[in-house]
Amino acid sequence: MTGQDWLEKDFYAVLGVAKDADAATIKKAYRKLARSMHPDHNPGDAKAEAKFKEVGEAYSVLSDPEQRQQYDQLRAMAGGARFQAGGRGGGNGGFEDLFGGAFGGGQGSRVRFQQPGGGMPSGFEDILGGLFGGGGGAGAGFGTGRGQRRGADLSAATTLPFRQAAEGSTVSLGVEGRTVNARIPAGVKDGQKIRLRGKGRPGEAGAPAGDLEVTVRVTPHPVFTLEGANLRLTLPVAFDEAALGAQVDVPTLDGGTVRLKIPAGTPSGRTLRIKGKGVTTPKETGDLLVTVQVVVPQKLTPAAREAVQAFGIATSGEDVRADLLARAKQ
Repeated sequence: MTGQDWLEKDFYAVLGVAKDADAATIKKAYRKLARSMHPDHNPGDAKAEAKFKEVGEAYSVLSDPEQRQQYDQLRAMAGGARFQAGGRGGGNGGFEDLFGGAFGGGQGSRVRFQQPGGGMPSGFEDILGGLFGGGGGAGAGFGTGRGQRRGADLSAATTLPFRQAAEGSTVSLGVEGRTVNARIPAGVKDGQKIRLRGKGRPGEAGAPAGDLEVTVRVTPHPVFTLEGANLRLTLPVAFDEAALGAQVDVPTLDGGTVRLKIPAGTPSGRTLRIKGKGVTTPKETGDLLVTVQVVVPQKLTPAAREAVQAFGIATSGEDVRADLLARAKQ
């Protein structure tokens, strides 16, 4: 896209929105037009293809806050000035020449702007310098291809099952009529954003493409949760296993199990660590953190009730709440 496009094309009119339209309105209008004009829906229709490109050009400028501000300023200044394109010598003392042949008007063609009463519109050179290549004075790189802009950044979203998010996965995303394959790293968290360099909208005339920001949503797992590279789960343990100690099987994320020793006298709420059974990332391998939950029987047989009563009598000398009462008085 050249500087002349910015002066001659009304991008708001192309998208059918007001000049004060917000970003959401502009995006909605673009998507509607892009769908209807997409070449896949209009095979062989050259007019629809041209309109599709025109809509894309308009959105690439108006969707970028910085470009939109510069576009509005440039057109506002040009609108308050006189515009003349003609041969050499066609001007007068009241005009200031910007560029010879800047807009491709043929050899000797010039573009001139004049503020009412004469002179260059205030701030015009600064805007042109920033728009078309920076340094070297107003208009450096203007219309020469050196000031072409990189493509706009885009956004997308994907939802992964917990296991895929923990282990890493490659997903295919539909982005503006094309398919983008995105590698999601192991251990990604719910709501995390992954930036894919160069996967956004293509740049102008060979300029670099923008980036694609992918928001990842992770479906909760019924057993596991993720903390950094560590996995967590709650392990139900019978009363006798907690009191006397036991060897129990603990599930792992890969569908297998690992043997865990429950020390005698383990209370409910204690967390035990199994090394190396968490998530493996390029930086580390996490652990599996197992929180013990002592299960109290809901129904007791007569024999079990007698056994519990006997246990209570045998341990009646121990006040399990003595420490709580003492600390409450502090």
